[in-house]
Amino acid sequence: MLVTVDALIFLRNSINECTHILLIKRGNNPFKGMYAFPGGFPEMDETLCDAAKRELAEETGLTDINLSQLWAFDKVDRDPRDRNIAVAFYGFTTSSNSRIEAGDDAETAEWFPLESLPQMAFDHAEIIRFTREKLGL
Repeated sequence: MLVTVDALIFLRNSINECTHILLIKRGNNPFKGMYAFPGGFPEMDETLCDAAKRELAEETGLTDINLSQLWAFDKVDRDPRDRNIAVAFYGFTTSSNSRIEAGDDAETAEWFPLESLPQMAFDHAEIIRFTREKLGL
């Protein structure tokens, strides 16, 4: 059984409304070329939150984001590689800390309006719906 972490980062505008979410275009299979949250596999010597922060920085260049644990997503068939439980974290940023640059295994990193999202890899569309409802976004 695999464990991964995902980072859902929301961009707030000047009146503190969440308007965009940060997504990467996957550079590797499965779902190569599709959009997903920054994330990946924790190292043996790091906490899940530290892994989420590391993956976020490696794949997007974004740092200095406070992350909070959201939920564990454990749908049996959510990852074609193997049984995978994803622990999702969320955080917020503003335009002053929103400069991104794709790295590691991300083809691109982009901010997408919450009301106009691309087709998503894995179960990430379901996770966004869950998150928006849970956080009232």
